[in-house]
Amino acid sequence: MANKVKFGLKNVYYAKATDDGTGTLTYAAPVRIPGAVNMTLDPAGDTDPFYADDIVYYASAANNGYTGTLEIALIPESFRTDILGEAADDNNVMFESAEAESAEFALLFQFTGDKNGIRHCLYRCTASRASVNGATLEGSKTPQTDTLNLTVMPRISDNIVKSRCDATAAATQYEGWFTTVYEPVNL
Repeated sequence: MANKVKFGLKNVYYAKATDDGTGTLTYAAPVRIPGAVNMTLDPAGDTDPFYADDIVYYASAANNGYTGTLEIALIPESFRTDILGEAADDNNVMFESAEAESAEFALLFQFTGDKNGIRHCLYRCTASRASVNGATLEGSKTPQTDTLNLTVMPRISDNIVKSRCDATAAATQYEGWFTTVYEPVNL
């Protein structure tokens, strides 16, 4: 049976992408990002109306991916080094360089559904550095979170932006969703 609603973000992973020089991406094994709190992604791309007969006769909408945020409890060190380009010195002190460039990555995640989980993959993402924030304690220990600003773009090689599946997909794909980045078959 299909889901009627979705709620709850969990099972967030990133997989560092490598471009072979032709725009084709290959992905490292997915790495878990624990502590997912909230994700908001807004579609990117304009609608272009064509006017004829004094009306909008035809309209095309560009799919340029998404922009948005991923709020998490704390950015993992692995994400800081793999994706944001931070590095540790010999004393394991982390440094952020003005010359570091962010790496592209796939983002995998799951929304809980009323019947089964809906698993997603965004294939070509970039993230900008998170804001540094904190607050003094005022009567309770309310955790502070980190928020990554995300840009999701179509892949250069095939224009794919995202994929999703639920438990009605092939069992091997659904169960193995977070072990490797899924690539389309006979699309």
